[in-house]
Amino acid sequence: MRWFEKIEESLLSFLLAGMTLVTFAQVVARYVFNYSFVWAVELTGVMFAWLIFIGMAYGVRVGAHIGVDAFVKLLGPRAARAVGAVATVLCIVYAVIVTYGGFLYVRKMHEVGILMQDMPVQQWIPRVILPIGFALLALRFGQVLYRLATGQDAHLLGDEAQDALKMREDQPVAGGAQ
Repeated sequence: MRWFEKIEESLLSFLLAGMTLVTFAQVVARYVFNYSFVWAVELTGVMFAWLIFIGMAYGVRVGAHIGVDAFVKLLGPRAARAVGAVATVLCIVYAVIVTYGGFLYVRKMHEVGILMQDMPVQQWIPRVILPIGFALLALRFGQVLYRLATGQDAHLLGDEAQDALKMREDQPVAGGAQ
């Protein structure tokens, strides 16, 4: 799966860099040359949508999503694992439902054949990220469920307090003493 993770990370990096470059070019064109790329805003919006839908699955993979887990932290390890498994199953069900609905939506957009407003591209092409993104999200939650079921370490949420304390420990104290 490492190659798949590399593709995912590379695509996220490409989308972020592409959005930045298109936006920078649009600003330079507008304010320096008094010219505007008609398609720039629409392309940036499409790239941002792709970034979001791939990024939500990436966030599950790295345990970066935030949530309220105060109740779960009060539970013992077995109960917390069970609550985590139930939450993960519910997330998988949700992702599968949206994947299916997204597929129906994209199929209908394909049948209708409408072009995007500012680019000569059919609207279903950039919107195909909806079912792809949620299918990827379901896959990532499936991986979390597998880790929970096999007793491995599985993090659904990021722990901001723990991260802040770790960062604090890693930083030297002023004056050289720790």
